[in-house]
Amino acid sequence: MEKNNILLIGLGYFGQRVAARLAEFKQDVMAVDCQEDRLNDVLPIVTTGRIGDVRDENFIKDLGPQDYDICIVAIGDDFLSTLEATALLKDNGARYVVSRASSDIQERLLLRNGADEVVFPEKTLANWIGTRFSSNHIFDSIPLYDGYSVMEIEMPPKWAGHTLAQLDVRRTYHLNIIAFKHGKALIPSVDPSEVLDAGRTVIVLGKVGDIRKCFQ
Repeated sequence: MEKNNILLIGLGYFGQRVAARLAEFKQDVMAVDCQEDRLNDVLPIVTTGRIGDVRDENFIKDLGPQDYDICIVAIGDDFLSTLEATALLKDNGARYVVSRASSDIQERLLLRNGADEVVFPEKTLANWIGTRFSSNHIFDSIPLYDGYSVMEIEMPPKWAGHTLAQLDVRRTYHLNIIAFKHGKALIPSVDPSEVLDAGRTVIVLGKVGDIRKCFQ
């Protein structure tokens, strides 16, 4: 697995979850926050940590942003600090800066002031909830690009007793079947000649509208 050297700024709930996930993937993480208690919460799982004011250019310089593969600004409740930290990181040699935003206006400002990529945790979660609970047939959803998603759906009852080749899912529904699930067991091999039994869960790649057509 590729290992990155990551500077993570902001250790609220979102930042701590990012730190935990990076730790799972064995990444080197320098965690930074202005509150000691937040830093102490993640010190057992990150490589190292610092307490300081990320709006202070001298502090940012001392962090050496040019030495990190990725700088993540995960501050959630102070957009001005996010904006200043983003600009200071880029001004001081950061290679790639990912910043958190909560609105389109914030995204535009961050991109104009040094962010290479902007993430919307609240927007992403809202989209997931809206999709997940828009239908009783959808169990999970991962949005991709241009309206495409990977979804875990209940297999349409009308598919039972047929093979994927007979159903011609790709042509009929414009979907790609990635895998099946039986209970909690994932079955990644997809045999187009296998007769489908009722009660399966299907992992599909396609557009949301096309996925819904399966149940019409």
